Amino acid sequence: MPDRPNILFVLADQLRASALPLYGETQIETPNIDRLAGQGTVFTQAVSTCPVCTPYRAMLLTGRHPQTTGHVINFVRTRHDEISIADAFSRAGYGTGWVGKWHLHTGSFPQIEGPDYVPQGRDRLGFEFWRGYNFHCSYFDGWVNVGDWRNDRWQGYETSALGRYAMEFMDAVGGRPFCLFVSPHQPHFTGASDFAPAACYERLPQKLELPGNVPESMRDPCRQAYRHYLAMTLALDDMVGELMQYLERAGRAENTLLVFTSDHGTQGGAQGIPFWRKLSPYEESLKVPLVMRLPGVFEHGRTCDALTAAVDLFPSLCRLCDVPVPRTVEGRDLSDAWRGRPAAAEQDALLTMNFTNTYDYLQDGAEWRGVRTKRYSYARWLNGKAALYDLQEDPLQMRNMAGSPQAACVQADLERRLKELMAQRHDVLAPCAETYGPWFDSQRRIIRNAAGPLPDPEQAPDWSLLT
Repeated sequence: MPDRPNILFVLADQLRASALPLYGETQIETPNIDRLAGQGTVFTQAVSTCPVCTPYRAMLLTGRHPQTTGHVINFVRTRHDEISIADAFSRAGYGTGWVGKWHLHTGSFPQIEGPDYVPQGRDRLGFEFWRGYNFHCSYFDGWVNVGDWRNDRWQGYETSALGRYAMEFMDAVGGRPFCLFVSPHQPHFTGASDFAPAACYERLPQKLELPGNVPESMRDPCRQAYRHYLAMTLALDDMVGELMQYLERAGRAENTLLVFTSDHGTQGGAQGIPFWRKLSPYEESLKVPLVMRLPGVFEHGRTCDALTAAVDLFPSLCRLCDVPVPRTVEGRDLSDAWRGRPAAAEQDALLTMNFTNTYDYLQDGAEWRGVRTKRYSYARWLNGKAALYDLQEDPLQMRNMAGSPQAACVQADLERRLKELMAQRHDVLAPCAETYGPWFDSQRRIIRNAAGPLPDPEQAPDWSLLT
C-alpha cells in the first residue's frame, strides 16, 4: 500500500444504489463512476443504517451511532466534544477540508433556503479548509461559507462548482497528505423548476421505466420525479470524471484513495411510498453505492460483500492510512475484509433504525428498528407492524414473510439479533416526541443521549481519547 495515501471522499445525497448502472439501472450511462469501479472495488453491501441526512453524516464523521451522538433528526447542533475524522487525520499530519453540504448544524433553520452559515470552530468538527454550507437547495448559483461570517456565491451548477472548490484545496495543500470530503446535494429534491443542467436531461431516454414494486397509480408522477433524479445523477457522474481527471493531471491518482458513496437512498414510489421520502427499512432507502479506488489496495474491478455501515467508514479509513483510531469510535475496522484478506473479521448483522415521522422535527408515527444481514432485511415498527424479506429471492421486497410459518425460525433469529444490537446501544423502541424531546435544549443542542444526561454541549473534546 502507498505510504500515507490521500483521501478524496465524494458523498452524494439521496443516491440509492439501484439508480446506477453499476447496481442494475439500465436507462442511463455513468461512464466515470463505471471507470472508477473498473479501477477499484465495488461494495455490494453498503447500508445506510439510519436513512436520513443528519444521522448518517454524524455516523460517518464520528464513527458513533445516533443513540450516542443524539443525531436522531435533521438540523441539530453537533456537540463540540465530538471527535471527528478530521480531528484524527489532522493530528496525524493531514490537511483536512470540507466542501459542500454539511447538515450537522442548525444553520439558518427553520429558514432553509438561501445562504446560511456554520460558525468557525468546533461547529465544523476540526475541518481546516471550509467551503461548506449547512443546508440549501440552490443548485444554480448557490452559496458556500468562506472564512469568518462570509459567503461565496458560485457560478453555474453545484456539482461543477464544488469540484472547483475541491481542486482549490488540493492545489493549496502542498506536499501534505490530505483528507478532503466533497458533499454535493444531488440528487436531492429541490423546489426549483430546474433540478439539473439541460444537457443532463438530454442524455435521458424519452420514456423511463420503473421497478415492479411501484404501484400503477403512482407511476406517472414517479416517472417525472425519476427524470429529475437521473438528470442529477448524470451531473454527479460528470463531477466524478472531473475529479478523476484532476488527480491524473496532478500526478496524485496513484496515491489517493478515492471514495464514492451516498448518505441514503430514496423510495422512488417503491412500496407505495412517495418518491422523495426515505426513513424506510426498504432497500431503496437503505442500500447505497460504495466504490473505492487506491492502486495496490482497491483495484481491478473487484467486488466486496462485507456488510458496511456509516460508523465503520471512519475506523476503516484510519487503518488504511495508518492513522490511530480514536477511542470514542463505535464502528468496526473492516479494512482487512475490504481488502479481501483471508479470515478477515466481518459483522453478520447491522442495526437499522428510524426515530421520527418527519425529517426535521420530533413527530410520532414512523418509529421502527430493524436488522440487515447479507440475505435478509427485517424491521419492526412501534405500532406492531413487521416486515421480513429474503433479498436473494425477493430483491424488490414484494413478499413480506413476517408472521408466516415458513419463515418463523428466520424471524425469531433476526428478532433475537435485533434485541442484542439494540441493547448494545441502550436503545428502546418508544414514541418519538416523549423519548427524544429531552435530548435537546431550546437551541437544538444535544444535552442527552440514550445513556443519560450529557455535560455542556459546547465543552471542548477530551483530546486524550484521540490515541
